Amino acid sequence: LGKYRRAQNQDTGLTTIFITAEELRSSRMKSLIRAAQESSDADVPQTLRADVCFTSPAVYIYTSGTTGLPKAAVITQTRLLAALAVLASNGVTDSDVIYVTLPLYHTAGFLVGFMGSIETGSTIILRRKFSASQFWDECRAHNVTVIQYIGEVLRYLCNTPQRASDKEHAVRLAVGNGLRSDVWREFLKRFGRIQVREFYASTEGNVGFVNYAGKIGAVGRVSFLHKKLFPYAIIQYDTEHDEPVRNSRGLCVEVPKGQTGLLVSKITEIAPFVGYAQNEQQTEKKRLRDVLKHGDVYFNSGDLLKIDHDNFIYFQDRVGDTFRWKGENVATTEVSDIISMLEFVEEANVYGVRVPGHEGRIGMAAVKVMDRMEFECKKTFDHVCRFLPVYARPRFIRIQSSMDVTATFKQLKLKLVEAGFNPSMTTDRLYFLCERERTYVSLTPFIYQQILSHSIKL
Repeated sequence: LGKYRRAQNQDTGLTTIFITAEELRSSRMKSLIRAAQESSDADVPQTLRADVCFTSPAVYIYTSGTTGLPKAAVITQTRLLAALAVLASNGVTDSDVIYVTLPLYHTAGFLVGFMGSIETGSTIILRRKFSASQFWDECRAHNVTVIQYIGEVLRYLCNTPQRASDKEHAVRLAVGNGLRSDVWREFLKRFGRIQVREFYASTEGNVGFVNYAGKIGAVGRVSFLHKKLFPYAIIQYDTEHDEPVRNSRGLCVEVPKGQTGLLVSKITEIAPFVGYAQNEQQTEKKRLRDVLKHGDVYFNSGDLLKIDHDNFIYFQDRVGDTFRWKGENVATTEVSDIISMLEFVEEANVYGVRVPGHEGRIGMAAVKVMDRMEFECKKTFDHVCRFLPVYARPRFIRIQSSMDVTATFKQLKLKLVEAGFNPSMTTDRLYFLCERERTYVSLTPFIYQQILSHSIKL
């Protein structure tokens, strides 16, 4: 939705910009509000939509842009109908009240939340911007029964000061994706027995999962029927060379249960991948060919998942986020979860940075400390040494007053990676994991130069 809408005249090629305001700044702009007020109450002639079919575009939604520039994903009528079913399939009815604080220009807020509430006939409470401090007060005021989350939203709720009224609400269901295990447990413990329905999906993808069982940390479970209708595989992925592993026949190799791999889903008539509007180059990049058979085509999700021995499916990391150090793969989400266990850490964003003269990338973490608390160097050192193998321990920590996130509350890493661990690139406090002193120490320009000259071994 957003502030602007564009409409192009097919005959002249001229573009008209519709804005959600009544004051116009240009003759090429029109007021969407006025147009709606002046529109006829008569039914829209069927001739205007005679050419619309299930494969016709219903809406264009831009991807989050966590791994590059946002791209306009084509959402067809079929995909729109599938998204509408998310709330209904989780038991939402016309007696429910849904609280949506997510932006309506993204898949979660618009398709799942806004359109889903129309499909189920439920009441929807819209808020222009998410507020952790006012969230539960508004839930109580409107008798909200269903909430929607994405990314770090529930972590923000858990980080608010505890109140005696934390469990005094009517919320019975939370639907969303991107919920980490530590936050999941804390959320249930603090706010009561709320059903959490974590799901996996992407704006442009052709496969999705829903965790109906409530297994903490999982995004779904392997189902024979689901996999028959929407064939997918989790294949070996070489993070160092940024490509799938192939055997002597040139085909991809599936990973065994318990191991992490790249999720790919077969492109079929039932599960199509339409791609990005007017961007065939980026669309082709998401197609992976000769996966399990020569000639087949799969959608490359760019996500690393694993299936445990009970057939539960877990999201592990984004392909671009996982890094390799000392010959081992490091999943940033797992390291973030460990660091977030520290009572003075409000949020952690883990990423890999390059060190001249070394192969791969070494671990670094941006950390936001709880209000009125201090970062404890020794305690952090002992904690990461206890819970993480040597190769996965963040050698550098950057203290930030706030985290950069997308509009859908996904952590951004690109600028952090570019800044690296150079003290001259930031005014934030930097720390270095010092094995000799067995604590984190301030990363001074002198220590930085010693690392570059290999006087300090990593």
